[in-house]
Amino acid sequence: MASDDIALLAEALSKTHVGYGELSYKGQGLKLDNTESAKELVREIEEYQGLRALRLEGNTVGVEAAQAISKALECKDQLQSCHWSDMFTGRLRSEIPTALKSLGSALMTAGARLRELDLSDNAFGPDGVKGIETLLKSSACHSLQELRLNNCGMGIGGGKILAAALTECHEQSSALGAPLKLKVFQAGRNRLENEGATALALAFQLMGSLEEVHMPQNGINHAGVTALATAMQHNPHLRILNLNDNTFTKRGALAMAQALRHLRTVQVINFGDCLVRSEGAIALSAVLREGLPTLKELNLSFGEITEAAALVLAQAVQDKPHMEKLDLNGNCLGEEGCEALKETMDNMDRADILASLSDDEGEPDEDEVEDEENGEEMKENGVKDERESPVKLEPTCHPEILSFLSSPTDETLLKLGENRTGLIQQHVDVSDPDKVADAFLRISSLYSDDHDVKKAVLETIDILLKKAFSGSSLQTYSFLSTLLVMLGLLKGEGKVKKVQVLPGHLLVLEHAVQQDYFPQDHAILLDTFVARHGKALKSCSHARDSLKSTLERRISPEC
Repeated sequence: MASDDIALLAEALSKTHVGYGELSYKGQGLKLDNTESAKELVREIEEYQGLRALRLEGNTVGVEAAQAISKALECKDQLQSCHWSDMFTGRLRSEIPTALKSLGSALMTAGARLRELDLSDNAFGPDGVKGIETLLKSSACHSLQELRLNNCGMGIGGGKILAAALTECHEQSSALGAPLKLKVFQAGRNRLENEGATALALAFQLMGSLEEVHMPQNGINHAGVTALATAMQHNPHLRILNLNDNTFTKRGALAMAQALRHLRTVQVINFGDCLVRSEGAIALSAVLREGLPTLKELNLSFGEITEAAALVLAQAVQDKPHMEKLDLNGNCLGEEGCEALKETMDNMDRADILASLSDDEGEPDEDEVEDEENGEEMKENGVKDERESPVKLEPTCHPEILSFLSSPTDETLLKLGENRTGLIQQHVDVSDPDKVADAFLRISSLYSDDHDVKKAVLETIDILLKKAFSGSSLQTYSFLSTLLVMLGLLKGEGKVKKVQVLPGHLLVLEHAVQQDYFPQDHAILLDTFVARHGKALKSCSHARDSLKSTLERRISPEC
């Protein structure tokens, strides 16, 4: 080894932090190619008694040097924390697995019980995951609490290998009576996609101990998000969930909202740049209304959320005492929408928690539709486009109900007789927001001045909605969201299609919002959209204005 290299190493070692069980060579830019170049570092490790943490990040370690370091670690049974991020800069990708296997083998030989393992920023790919696979399955990781693998290029294959290793680790540690209880998992920028995320979700569900999950920028769409949502429900102590820059769309957002209903300790949610969109934002508003009592930060930036949905979100955080930050930057509010949002937050005395809106994308084009995107999504999943067909009923449906809901008329409604409400309840699945909205519009379309027809319509709607509103806020917010899409007040996704709005739709809705079963916050949601997108109802302007007036009285009784 050249004398100047030795001098540089000696100088670096002189700056090494030694104390509290930690040896740190962090950011010293050491180029350790072979045994000779690592000689002084190895000596430091060998001589350090009670080594608990070793920091090697910000250096570059070759295979031979890694083997020399490994030899020194074989007797370090108290080692708990390995901070080994960014330590293979400039190395051939084929070298890294061999180096990792050597280091992992040393930890197993020593009988170490790791608590932290950080291998972020090493870009080792699926083969690199194979390099730590044996270590992760071993007793050295039965005690692991924090695993960080950001920016490692794992890909789908690496994600599956990692998931299998964590699963085996949990099974083996459980058999010994001390199951793996991983608390922190980080794997951002790894191209895990749906398959990798789904595999890891199964491992997360099995462990049930996670407190922080960070998986931003992984190319995950609604299928993978849904799998992760299911897994999160089984991790009751979750505090931080960061899925920034993946693609939720409506299905992923609804699945995640459903999961969050069950979690009581979440403090930070980062769904920024996830295409949550307005329907997803409304679903998350429902969860904010009824849960997430400890939430501090919510990031829904760059999600194509429009003004009315943003206002619904803002209203939902009003009673969150721990809330410190609401980030809705980069959405589609428009200049007036941004001002309305700021005013709403100010009126609630919560203006201090609203993040900057400087990157707002402006109001979307009203004629803009998403049929192309939805069509592609349907093709990917083998789903036939049925947007022109009514919601299908079960084959076992009562023939008179089938006849009525397929083609509703005054005659078929009255023909159902006094038992109509019972039949409707029996054959309309109120847990399905789409079916409830569809049934509501079909029945309310018959509203008229005829006493018997009006009475039958209102009684049937009351029974239908009373049962529907007995469910969770998420379920009923989803019903209103679907109804808004069908009435043309909200741009939606999927096969739900707009209907030709009739006065009866709005007059029956006006009746419903005055009933005890219709919650106040739902009336506020409805008013927010009608007030801002009422021109979509211009064909029924009289009924629209009557609905608006009733909503205003319901929200502000003093008016």
